[in-house]
Amino acid sequence: MTNDESRRFGPNRIVCLTEEPTEVLYALGEQHRIVGISGFTVRPAIARKEKPKVSAFTSAKIGEILKLKPDFVIGFSDIQADIAAELIRHGIEVWISNHRSVDGIIEYVRRLGALVGAADKANAYADELRRGLDTIEHDARALPRRPKVYFEEWDDPLISGIQWVAELVRIAGGDDVFPERASESLARQRILADPGEVIDRAPDIILGSWCGKRFRPEKVAARAGWQSIPAVRDGELHEIKSPIILQPGPAALTEGLREMARIIRAWALSR
Repeated sequence: MTNDESRRFGPNRIVCLTEEPTEVLYALGEQHRIVGISGFTVRPAIARKEKPKVSAFTSAKIGEILKLKPDFVIGFSDIQADIAAELIRHGIEVWISNHRSVDGIIEYVRRLGALVGAADKANAYADELRRGLDTIEHDARALPRRPKVYFEEWDDPLISGIQWVAELVRIAGGDDVFPERASESLARQRILADPGEVIDRAPDIILGSWCGKRFRPEKVAARAGWQSIPAVRDGELHEIKSPIILQPGPAALTEGLREMARIIRAWALSR
């Protein structure tokens, strides 16, 4: 189907308030539909050159969005509820996805593709993503040991990883040390009021992704009492860049997971 033909199906002037719809639409060859993106978008890199940036994550340039005359706006989670409400009051159709799991990301790809008349391409892409997950999970089963992993999403206050991150840790061959918190969708429900909880769980690996700022392993290692944590003792503190793990889209299932698997594999084979 050519671009001209595909324009007959679904919305043709889409504003993406977060990165994952932009990444998916580019992957499907449907980027011609996008008229505005999030300022935090880094994948694919060409999107930053081609598309105007009209939003952050918790805020948006409503006037600039309206000037683009979108027929569809895509956002993510309750955090963007106020942006969505304002756009809806201006008569704009808005879709706020709220997926928080690996399966949810796969289904998001399928759903978004269907919405723009590219269901076949989206299903093929989702199947490809699933095969990649299965391959890494299969390889991880052969590892001689499974590390306990603490994933830190923010440092002040300490926030542990969200559900899809904990699931990716498992797929990569590790075990998240706060599985009961990972199931909580809101960041405030994953706050660790007592840093001693991490000491008690004794992770073998600490993965940091501080949501847009550089992870500082030396600051983590200097926390009171953390010198007894195996990960700190053994120097197993690693950064995974936010754009490849904290966006609930293809990047987390591909580049983010591969980086996680590389770290876990190196740990397992060195013991």
